[in-house]
Amino acid sequence: MADNTANRLLRHLPPIPDDKPVLIAGPTASGKSALALLIAEHCGGVIVNADASQIYDCWRIISARPSIEEEARAPHLLYGHVAYDQTYSTGHWLREVTPLLTQKQRPIIVGGTGLYFTALTEGMAEIPATPPDIRAKADKMQLQELIDGLDLQTLQRIDVQNHARVQRAWEVQNATGRSLVDWQAATPAPILDIKNTVPIVFDAEKDWLLDRINRRFDQMLDQGAMDEVAAMQKRFDPSLPSCKAIGAPELMACLEGRMALDEARERATIATRQFAKRQRTWFRARMKAWHHIDAASCV
Repeated sequence: MADNTANRLLRHLPPIPDDKPVLIAGPTASGKSALALLIAEHCGGVIVNADASQIYDCWRIISARPSIEEEARAPHLLYGHVAYDQTYSTGHWLREVTPLLTQKQRPIIVGGTGLYFTALTEGMAEIPATPPDIRAKADKMQLQELIDGLDLQTLQRIDVQNHARVQRAWEVQNATGRSLVDWQAATPAPILDIKNTVPIVFDAEKDWLLDRINRRFDQMLDQGAMDEVAAMQKRFDPSLPSCKAIGAPELMACLEGRMALDEARERATIATRQFAKRQRTWFRARMKAWHHIDAASCV
């Protein structure tokens, strides 16, 4: 990172006391990982992943995980530590991040998965695991079928365009006999009080972010994304959450001759834009009291 960029970022940061964890939420392509690394190098701490795509061991380039060189500059935890076919949920992440809050090194928790942050700072309902037969049935259902099976209160609380969120709500309702909203109403106290953190939303206006997103696909290709996808070809399963990472299905289709590269680029770019929009909507709705930094004025 150029010195002038680093200095601009540092000037925009709120005070960071030595004893407080730092939380950094931001949409894809905003530069939040670079911000986390800057804070680690200037203020100390260990960088902890809070991005659901970056947990998988099969995707470094596809998921935009920190590079090997970046990982060498500061400690990084919970990156690429989950097998591509392993079940992993917000509950798994919360159980892994909890002991890190009391370690000697300050955690700098960074990512784009809003649900991880809200579970950490607002609490998470202790919902029983979904039985395999319920999960198998839900996996075969279309989005509208899942929506039709949910109660009105739940539908008003979740993003009905997010297939994974809708399916999770359907599974909870059918496995437990209680709606997701009902379970959430009984949520225990959070593990981390937001008042004892430095919470940052690293965001920017739409056009600036879209310009970075538009360049992202070709940057992935330049870094070796096609080789990464080719290494997964024999194990690729479109039903697995890991294999739904943006860019992976498109490049796999391209690799197998089912899609032209230009079409893959267009589809992946559109999917990334839609994802970023959902992220920014979540952050605006759920993180109003966080310290907001305009990425465009810093990077």
